[in-house]
Amino acid sequence: MPGGHAWHSAEWTAEDAAGVLRVPTAADHKYSRGVVALRTGSLEYPGASVLSTEGAWRTGVGMVRWDGPDAIAGLVLQRRPETVLGAGRADAWVLGSGIDARTRSEDDSTRMRKTLRDGSTPAVVDAGALDLAAEASVPLIVTPHEGELREVRIPLGFGIDDVDEDPLAPRLSGDFRERVLVVRETAVALGGVVLLKGATTIVATPGGWWTAVRSGTPWLAAAGTGDVLAGAAGAVLAGVAAAARVDGREIDVEELGPVAATAAWLHGTAGRLAAGSGHPITALDVAEALPQAFAAATGT
Repeated sequence: MPGGHAWHSAEWTAEDAAGVLRVPTAADHKYSRGVVALRTGSLEYPGASVLSTEGAWRTGVGMVRWDGPDAIAGLVLQRRPETVLGAGRADAWVLGSGIDARTRSEDDSTRMRKTLRDGSTPAVVDAGALDLAAEASVPLIVTPHEGELREVRIPLGFGIDDVDEDPLAPRLSGDFRERVLVVRETAVALGGVVLLKGATTIVATPGGWWTAVRSGTPWLAAAGTGDVLAGAAGAVLAGVAAAARVDGREIDVEELGPVAATAAWLHGTAGRLAAGSGHPITALDVAEALPQAFAAATGT
């Protein structure tokens, strides 16, 4: 498996991504290609429901379900009318994008906890669900940026949330090796995959595997792009999990490392393609370029 324990040759490439992505065959149908379900968006951040759903559809999954507040369901359907509303069959979940952990509803908390604790369906955990990741019993990928990493680490016993000085900040602002160590130790403690977003995205598994993704552009530093990434990661995960289901097995958490790295590579490449020679982009621009990024990896 590309990446690894060494400090060299750990950058995720298009060839690596191609080894994870699934190109449909004549024998496929929508369920064999994977079904991803999303609990994303809120009244405060309704656009995240649209962006995460768009990211999932644009990354080559067979079906997308969106299970969120009725008040914003119309936004999802207006943009992506093929989306199925409500809970149901799913090969992977995306939780938390566009949800604020401080103000999320009791219904959101209950539903997300149940998804993470019950069953075996793997999940991508973002933004307003990161504080619940430590409770998970399912295989999962967490997708924090630097400011959100503490939400993952505090429930695991790293640091105290009421102190003025953040012991994590100097480690993340240090050299690359130290940043990798932070991500790896978090993954081990969590028992899940950690994808730390940034100019160089770092992915690590609890088994010690790690890789770096440098396919993006600074233009990706824009609101909503993380929601697109979460949806894309859920789609890639659903495809891999569906293939495992066909083989009669459950997906292992270590398999989620390459899944997360591939989603980050697609997202970064889509951002670079959308920005062209170097111009401003929006989150929807990134989502719309995901099929081109997919083709850049697979040659389709």
